[in-house]
Amino acid sequence: MLGFLAIDKPFGLTSHDCVSRLRKVYGIRRIGHGGTLDPAVTGVLPIAIGKATRFLSFLPSTKRYEGTIQLGLRTATDDLEGEVLSKEKWPQLAREAICNYLNEFKGNLKQRPPNFSSVHIDGERAHRKARRGEIFDLPSKQVTIHDIELLKWDISSGQIDLNVHCSSGTYIRALARDIGNKIGCGGCLAKLRRTEALGFNIDQVIPLPKSEECINEQRPPLISPLEVLTDFSTIKLSKEEESFWSKGQSLTINEARFKLNSIKNKKDIREEYILVLDCECELMGLGKWDSQLLKLQPKIVINAAG
Repeated sequence: MLGFLAIDKPFGLTSHDCVSRLRKVYGIRRIGHGGTLDPAVTGVLPIAIGKATRFLSFLPSTKRYEGTIQLGLRTATDDLEGEVLSKEKWPQLAREAICNYLNEFKGNLKQRPPNFSSVHIDGERAHRKARRGEIFDLPSKQVTIHDIELLKWDISSGQIDLNVHCSSGTYIRALARDIGNKIGCGGCLAKLRRTEALGFNIDQVIPLPKSEECINEQRPPLISPLEVLTDFSTIKLSKEEESFWSKGQSLTINEARFKLNSIKNKKDIREEYILVLDCECELMGLGKWDSQLLKLQPKIVINAAG
């Protein structure tokens, strides 16, 4: 079994809950997800089934979110789920002033993850330490906010609706906290929906199946990795080359044989990863191209021969 799904993660479930459900639906243990979502967050949750899990790290890493920040409220979890630490009145700012504050968060910045998060500290998840009441500081890490757009500013409720395009590893809860602190009244995340992740967008999502309703042909059809990894160059092997590839052996290849899909913004294909297809254009794996040695070294081999 090999393929992807884009699930619309429901409110209240963890990403692991979704994976557990899909293991029952498809009758397979080897299932992974691309990017953890908090239980209160909905939206795009990419799922890899079977050997497709090996391709997760090669998918686009940026993400998009639509969310709501509640100004004037600081909480222990940086969202509405946690203990309220303080309440303040928010300033009666014009829309332009809110935009100016948001613009300060565009680009590369250092962000401190929420204490109630899955970040590891001393070999343990931070949220477990936080629930025990332990006091600790998580180190800030580099993230990138590619774009942040104001959708709505409700001055009466103190709520900011925004659209965020960001790098993997960005915490929107932390962004809400930091924007509130920058404005001066504090803030936390009130609502969040992920609209894009790992190349999947909100228009592609399907509801999380109910395991008792999905038997054989009722299972949602999988998306082929070839439909997802569209930025990669490809090569079609001969029968003889297929045999070598299946045994994990590198191939001597003339780069003129590559179908260059990802060459748009590159001067050459040095260190390029190449999707490898068989004679029937079925996916056989992923190789790393060495332009100096003219070698295609197997990175991922599907259905490897003994």
